Amino acid sequence: MSEKKPERRPRDGAGRRGGAGWALVITSVAGFMAALDNLVVTTALPSIREDLGGALDDLEWTVSAYTLTFAVLLMFGAALGDRFGRRKLFITGLTIFTGASAGAALAPGIDGLIAARAIQGAGAAIMMPLTLTLLTAAVPAAKRGLMYGIWGAVNGLAVASGPLIGGSLTEHVSWQWIFWLNVPLGLLTLPLARLRLNESYGTGARLDIPGTLLASGGLFGIVYALIRGNPDGWTSATVLTGLIAGSALLAGFVVHGMRSANPMLPMRLFRSRAFSAINAASLLMFVGMFGSIFLLSQFLQNVIGYSPTEAGLRMLPWTGMPMIAAPIAGFLSDRIGGRPVVATGLALQAIGLGWFAAIISPDVSYGAQLPALIISGIGMGLYFAPAANLVMSSVRPSEQGIASGANNALREVGGALGIAVLASVFSAQGGYGSAQAFVDGLGPALWVGAGVVAVAAMSAMLLPGRAALPRAGAAPEASEGVRELVG
Repeated sequence: MSEKKPERRPRDGAGRRGGAGWALVITSVAGFMAALDNLVVTTALPSIREDLGGALDDLEWTVSAYTLTFAVLLMFGAALGDRFGRRKLFITGLTIFTGASAGAALAPGIDGLIAARAIQGAGAAIMMPLTLTLLTAAVPAAKRGLMYGIWGAVNGLAVASGPLIGGSLTEHVSWQWIFWLNVPLGLLTLPLARLRLNESYGTGARLDIPGTLLASGGLFGIVYALIRGNPDGWTSATVLTGLIAGSALLAGFVVHGMRSANPMLPMRLFRSRAFSAINAASLLMFVGMFGSIFLLSQFLQNVIGYSPTEAGLRMLPWTGMPMIAAPIAGFLSDRIGGRPVVATGLALQAIGLGWFAAIISPDVSYGAQLPALIISGIGMGLYFAPAANLVMSSVRPSEQGIASGANNALREVGGALGIAVLASVFSAQGGYGSAQAFVDGLGPALWVGAGVVAVAAMSAMLLPGRAALPRAGAAPEASEGVRELVG
């Protein structure tokens, strides 16, 4: 095909510079980098404080600055890609992310590190939602389940293994290498993306500036309040202002999405039971999973006494299991549909967290923990791939960038909410004063996490059956039936 001008809606397999394999490799590496940096810094905080100084609040911001900009700008990044070209904006986001990673490694002080982390989050927000749309465009519809499975496995492993990778690099090299790691990966991926990915576009509509401001402002207020809730107090003026103002702006965003001719996130998408149910399940899954991993990684170090590397290795039955289970889940979703696979995965994740809550004690053996780790890992792996497939299958091809951005934004908000809520339960019931105090707080927090993921499993059961879902690669006019998936 001619390279003069990319088609707005290329057919499956048409006009591809590289095959599905190249698209999978490129998008998986980029997704791994973005997902990894959510939690990779947590086990490096003591070393960062020793080198750069800073108060406890400063150290918290090395984590939250990334989460905040990532969550706030995700839907805007997806909208930019739909408007100006997904490959072009993917390359732009990857360039920003790679440069900011080098800036974080070279930061001379804590303020510079926080600023670099915020820029990293902005680059990830542009890049991350486009990984799924670019992969979808490169893969025939009949094979997307397996490809989503591999993509989901890599992303799930990155999220959950952040503490292991961060702890190992910090312990054996230096904390700067948790950021330097991204630089060679980014430099290798950038030319491959330029040469091997085909350009694609969304609807071609003009950018929705009012919607962007409402969504970004609303998410900023709520995520900022969630991050600051524990250190500042949930009744502080800052936190209450963020929650109230953020909620008001998001309410305005919903009204705007119902009334505007070309909104950034059309509210009519939520008339689809598939779109609404999978997004609710994703939000709740990340509330339970993120909060639990955040606390359990500390339990293994602060109570059991493992080093950061030892703790990460012992969590591998949980964090590494998606590499095995997610491709299988993608294959199964192609055969029997995504609903039973996602619901089973979420139920197993809830059972695993409940198992942890039931057996947790200051002297619990690793053998007693192992079944919970394995069950949780299988559950996580079964969730990721079919969830991605269900999100992309529930909307028109031209709206897949919007859907991916919305789903990723909800996941990030869920992660911030999970850490805030479970940490609040932990603080109310226990604390860091002793091993027993830590366990006294951890047990109730894990029960809350298990309950939230169980509700996510029930949300997944509301998904339509396989026969009711359109194929992800259907032509826009063939996908009109997605509007009728309510009830």
